[in-house]
Parts: sequence; structure tokens; C-alpha cells
Amino acid sequence: MKYPFFQRFDSARGLFFTVAFLVATTGSLQADDASSNPVALVRRASQNELRSSDGSHPYRYKLRKVDDGKINTKEIVETRDGDVARLREWGDKPVPADVNQNEIDRLNNLLTHPEIQEHRHKREQADSDRANEMIRLLPDAFLYHYEGMVNTPSGPSYRLSFKPNPNFNPPDREAEVYHGMEGELWIDQKQERMTKLDAHLIDDVDFGWGILGKLYKGGSILVEQKDVGNNRWETTHMKLDLHGKALMFKTLTFETVEDASDFQPVPPGGYQDAVRLLLKK
Repeated sequence: MKYPFFQRFDSARGLFFTVAFLVATTGSLQADDASSNPVALVRRASQNELRSSDGSHPYRYKLRKVDDGKINTKEIVETRDGDVARLREWGDKPVPADVNQNEIDRLNNLLTHPEIQEHRHKREQADSDRANEMIRLLPDAFLYHYEGMVNTPSGPSYRLSFKPNPNFNPPDREAEVYHGMEGELWIDQKQERMTKLDAHLIDDVDFGWGILGKLYKGGSILVEQKDVGNNRWETTHMKLDLHGKALMFKTLTFETVEDASDFQPVPPGGYQDAVRLLLKK
């Protein structure tokens, strides 16, 4: 995942980037510094995330998704041309032979039709550009308060609570969602990377990202990430429970849980390399 907190979602992808918080190491703060100036810590964590999103250290991993009671697991390989995936399991069991053959045929077709991957990659890049703008706004969109230290799989983290900054003026419709969110944000002490986001909608909020609509009060977002090796941070758990409407009449429901595991570094390469890798077994 080139962009922690994913770049790997389908129907919920754009909306998730609008509401999710994404998270060269700098010197770590002492606890009293975090208490006196938490926004400076958030600003550095935001900058660290932007610097880490260049895709120069790709991984392959498994992504298990539970959506509307349906479970599937995909194997995903990151490349400079965007992610490539192969469906491996349905309901925690290997996919049937016919589905497996369909996946093989699809990947072989992808090899001979680079325009398909190019289109997908352009869409991913557009989402990433919007997400980066949301990251840049994080330090100013909220008021932060230092709550103490917590232990995480990656080590000690600063625990910050946040609530909307009444003086924040959203520059676009996507950023308006920040006016209706509060929760907690944890930041790794050593590397100053975000380890956990637990956010809740305290008001109905409008959103954009290509779908004009509204999210209802009471929704929640939980995202966790950790160092999977060599100071490489990846999202390992995400849970969305969001409800609303689009275009004033279409009901929206996002009840999704995703867990990523089995991270393995792969050599940088193009999407064809990822396809061949996925076709090997």
C-alpha cells in the first residue's frame, strides 16, 4: 500500500479517503512537549506521511474484507503502475475452480491490455492527490489535546484527542467533513507516524469526492497501522460504519471491515511484473 490507510478500497474508496486520516524520521517529542504543542506533532506526522507516499518500497500482502456479510480475500501486489490484485478466497475458503480460472484469464488479459491498468492507475492517482490535500489540512482542521501515552505493537504512542476547529475554513467540499468529526489520534513516539485513528461523526456532514451527499451523525471510522519492517508503515485494520445519502435520494451504507496481513517486500517494477508474480500460483 503506497498510501497508508489505503488506497485499496473499491466502492467505498473515495469516501474513505475523504473521512480517513492518513498518517526521514524527525526528533521525537518529549511528553511535555506533546502536551504543550500537540498540533506541531500532528503537523510533523502529516508531513512524514506525505513524504512516505512515493511508492518506492512496494509490498505484496493479503487483504481480507467483510462487506455486507460477504467475505473475500485478495492477494495484492503494489507497483509503480498501481496495485494489481488476485481473488484468492471466498468465505475464508479457496475460490472454486471456475472462479480461479476467471482470475487467471483476467490477469492474462491485463497483460495484453495495458490501457486497463493505466485507467485504473489514473483513478488511483486522482484519489491520492485528493487524499494528500486532506492530509495537509489535518493540523489546522482540529483542536488537539494530549491525553497521555499508550503502548502499541510498534512501541509507545502519544494519545491525542481531537475536535473540530471552529476557525477552520474548508477549502472545498471534501474538507467540510472535518467540521463534524471528533475522536482520538495516536502517533508513534519514535517515528512520528500515526498508529490509530478512532473517529466519530458528531453531526450530519456533507461530502463530495465525486458523490454529492450527506453522512449521518453517529457513524464511525477505526483505522490502525503499524511498522511491518524496515520502518515501512502499512494499514493493518480498518472498520467503517457510515450511513447517509447521495444526490438527496440514494441511501448509502458502508459497513466494512478490512484486515491486511502477510506483508512481503517485492522489487520495484511495473504492473506486468505483478501480474506474472500473481500468476505463478
